[in-house]
Formats: sequence, C-alpha cells, structure tokens
Amino acid sequence: MTGKQGRQWRSVCKGLVLGTLLTSCMILLYCLSTPQIPFSMPEFPVPYSCAHRPSQPYLKPTKNISQKITSQNCAPKVDIMFMKTHKTASSTFLNILFRFGEKHRLKFAFPDSRNDFFYPSLFQRSQVKDYRPGTCFNIICNHMRFNAPEVAKLLPMDTSYITILRDPAELFESSFHYFGRVVPFTWKIPGDDKLREFLLDPDKYFDPEGFNSFYLKNLLFFDFGLDNTLELDDPRVKEGIKSISDHFQLVMLVEYFEESLILLKEALCWEMDDLLFFKLNARKGSTVSKLSPELRVKALEWNAIDWKLYQHFNQTFWKKVGAYGRHRMAKDVAELRKRNKEMASICIEGGHAVEAGSIQETDMQPWQPIGVKSIMGYNLKKNVDKVHRKLCRKMLMPEIQYLTELGVNLWITKLWGHVRDIINW
Repeated sequence: MTGKQGRQWRSVCKGLVLGTLLTSCMILLYCLSTPQIPFSMPEFPVPYSCAHRPSQPYLKPTKNISQKITSQNCAPKVDIMFMKTHKTASSTFLNILFRFGEKHRLKFAFPDSRNDFFYPSLFQRSQVKDYRPGTCFNIICNHMRFNAPEVAKLLPMDTSYITILRDPAELFESSFHYFGRVVPFTWKIPGDDKLREFLLDPDKYFDPEGFNSFYLKNLLFFDFGLDNTLELDDPRVKEGIKSISDHFQLVMLVEYFEESLILLKEALCWEMDDLLFFKLNARKGSTVSKLSPELRVKALEWNAIDWKLYQHFNQTFWKKVGAYGRHRMAKDVAELRKRNKEMASICIEGGHAVEAGSIQETDMQPWQPIGVKSIMGYNLKKNVDKVHRKLCRKMLMPEIQYLTELGVNLWITKLWGHVRDIINW
C-alpha cells in the first residue's frame, strides 16, 4: 500500500469512527430532548390576534383600477407563520422577523432547548416552549418539518403564511457542502470532488433510509412535510404543490430577495424600515462549488420534485410582481438597496463581511458546519452613534445569539456546538 493510499484509508477510518460517535451522540441527545407528546390534546379556539397593543396604521401606497398610485390607511399584520426552509437565506429573513417582533412586542412560538422544532420530525404544537391549549402566539419561524393541522391549532386564524424557495441546483450544492459530513452515505464517495462524483451517479451512493439522507434529495419538498423520494409523475407530487400553494400567501425567492421583501411589505402592510437587512450566514466564495452546465442539469434531475416546485412558484411570483407594477417594483427595490447601503456604512467595520477568523466579537460569530469555517460574519463599528448602535447590533447578530437574547434555552444546540468545536475533523 502506497503512502497516499494509507493516508486515504486513515482518513476514511477516522471519518467512520468520528461519524459513528457523532451519530450516537445526536441520537442520544434527540432521545433525551424529545418531549412526551400526548395522544390527544384538548382543542381551544385561538383568538384572531394577541398582539399587546393595536398597531398604528399608516398610509400605504396602492394602485387603483386606472393603475394610478393612491394611498390608504392600513395596519401592519403581526400574526405570521414563516416556514424556514434550509439553505435559502432564511436566517437573514429570520433576523428581520426578530426585529419586527421586538418592535411590536409580539409573542414568538419558540422551540425548547434547541433552535429547531425537533427536525426532521413533523411539527407538533407540544414542542413549543410553554405551550398550553388555547395559548396565543403571534409568530413562529424556526426550522420545522411543516405539519399544517398542528400549525393551524397554534396560531390565530388570520395568520399570514410565508416561506422562501431557492433554485434547487444551487440549494443542493449548498446543502451538500453544509450537511455532507453528517450524512453517512457520503463518507464512501471517493475523490476530492465528492459533489461531482455523487452527481455523476447518485443512485450508486444514495440510501433513502440512511441517516440524514433527506438533506441531499428534494430537501424543500421534505421540509414541507412531504415525501422527498416520490417519482416525479406520482400524483402526490402535484397534490403536495397544490397544498403548499393553498396554505402560503407569499412564496419568496432567494434569487429575488429584495423583490420578495417588497411583495411582503405590500401583503403585510409593513414599512420600508421593517425590511432593512444584512446578508447573514453567507459562505466565503472559495468554498462554493460552481456547478458546470452538465452538473447543474444533473442536480436538477436528481432534485426533480424541488425543481417542479420552484418552477411553479417562480411563475406565481412574477404574476405578483406584474400586479404590483414593474416600474414601481424597480423603484422600491432601488430605495431598499440604498437604505441597506447606508446602514452598512453606519454599522459594519470595513463595510463588508469577513471570514470567521477575522470576527472580533464572540457574539458575532456565526454557526459553522463541521470541518470548515466557511460562514462569514461581520465586525460592528466601534464608533456607531447612539441612535443606530442598538439597531446595528441586532441587524448583525447571528441567529443563535439572537435566539438566546430573546430568551430561548438552547442547551442542546450549544452542547452540540462544543462537541463540534472539539472534534478535529
């Protein structure tokens, strides 16, 4: 055996040992943390809203029949279900929701002990911290596997359902990078370019029953509580897409994030200030695999259900943009970009994101995937004026730290973070 082969075998063995340890620890933690769910829970109607105080109405520009812009009074909608899908800029939107909730003193439905609702299990309302039948919440937004009947029993009847999708080929590349090391079937993929090797013959490696395998096939469809291993022509695929369309009033697109926010502002009667954001959880460019045209086609074929889902909502998205007005949309997007650029100059040291090793404050360190510190973050300017200091810190704060500040007990997430840091992958 050559020296190179020996190193490869040692690497494989190390991965198997650490992977087994990781899997065992995660299963143990999951068993310890999973709440006992009663077989039946008493049903109580949820009131239409439980906001602490009425929101102040403001003048909202609208288009009348003759396509002229007029104004009318409206109050911001505060009861929101955000279906947080994976690898879709959802952490950036979560930051927007957290700030909006604090601004209006809204009640969040948070998980207990971790930052998701026991994903990949289907959501149950008993997983919500301090839940009691009849308790009213305004916003739910952490990762879950969508379960419409349970969500409906938790939130007010007039809740606005929002979610976000991403081009499935790009999402698959991101998911493979972020979750690949915790999907055991990837450990047997040879070579340095595991993504390419997998896409050339995915059936050779994919194990539908394997631990965490859902991360690497039709992840969007799976997040919505549906079967990600169906054949594309299975009638349940079409039924699933219709169900999503029936439940969600707005499906945003990562590729048109700013346009999505403008549509959100229109649908929920928010103000431009509510939409300000910095891009969170972005990967440094050197870790992003640029898919060749060939691999992109293969990625879309492998994630065919997600591609069909994305194409459907891409069409509905642009119909909404057309109804809003293309010129009006371009003007509002330009205004949002201008405001975000102004905030970046006020808040961010150097005006841009930096690699993890260059982040000065621990509170600003984003969560990293196993094996590589690829997620970038920010340094807060030291001389930010008092008017902007609090807002700047909130806008730059990573999800885990913000959840902690909002009072969520994340002991399992933090314990796993320590295990992750100790492992010399």
